[in-house]
Amino acid sequence: MDIHQLKIFASVFKNKSFSRASEELYLTQPTISDHIKSLEEEFDCRLFDRLGRTIIPTKEAETLYIHALEIIEKSNAIKEVIGKFRKEPKGELIIGASTIPGTYLMPSIMALFQKKHPAISYQIIISDSKGIVDKVLNHELLLGIVGAKLSNSQINYSPLIEDELIVISHPAFMEKGSVKLNELVKMPMLLREEGSGTRKVVEKILEGKGVNLDTLNIVGMFGSTDSIKQAVKAGMGVSILSKLSVKDELKYKILKEIKVSDMQMKRNFYAITHKKRSLPSAYTLFLDHIISESKSI
Repeated sequence: MDIHQLKIFASVFKNKSFSRASEELYLTQPTISDHIKSLEEEFDCRLFDRLGRTIIPTKEAETLYIHALEIIEKSNAIKEVIGKFRKEPKGELIIGASTIPGTYLMPSIMALFQKKHPAISYQIIISDSKGIVDKVLNHELLLGIVGAKLSNSQINYSPLIEDELIVISHPAFMEKGSVKLNELVKMPMLLREEGSGTRKVVEKILEGKGVNLDTLNIVGMFGSTDSIKQAVKAGMGVSILSKLSVKDELKYKILKEIKVSDMQMKRNFYAITHKKRSLPSAYTLFLDHIISESKSI
């Protein structure tokens, strides 16, 4: 058993798939299978039950996964400590981010970070806020950036920047640029799917104003911000989105902001970590960077 085999095993366990582990690690499926078989022979137990194309981790695999993560983290920590002697931080960052910060905030922040630390590589995994929180809870990610604070006692939330949610429409959808809340709820509304941080914040703000989501005139729900923008551009209705996500469309007057005179919609983006996990130095360095950069945005 070596650290390479443990990384392969952890990827198969996390993805519940030999093929997805193969894609993630850029290895062939036969190579993945050979390493898992070697581990099973070494530990004299079956690690995965194969049911057609589906694999189910055994109890032994669940135990090994916990210890494998610890060994992998210690190995990375040793590399980082040795790397410090060269005065140049090294490593790989795998950051989870919900749609808005992942698409419209993180790329510029990460570009600045990479200029300072070119030896650190990174990958951004984008999902909705609930998906990112679940991945941190399940130890699939060490660090996430989300747009909603979900109630979970095992997660640390560090506020980053404040974001404004606005109502948008096609410029020809309506003439006036301001409405009251009781007018807004009657308009055809396009929303993000359940699990989206934007949707969760919208629900909370509206409920605070005595408006239940069920009473809205919802004409469509979409799985991405871009799909909602396209539907609004097509004149299907109005939507409530992050101002960050429509900055260019507003600038070039492709979309129009409709002010809601009796309501403000604001929320924070948060960096999240698991309370029981310690961050390797490269992650700590990046977390300090995004907190610092967020203050200047």
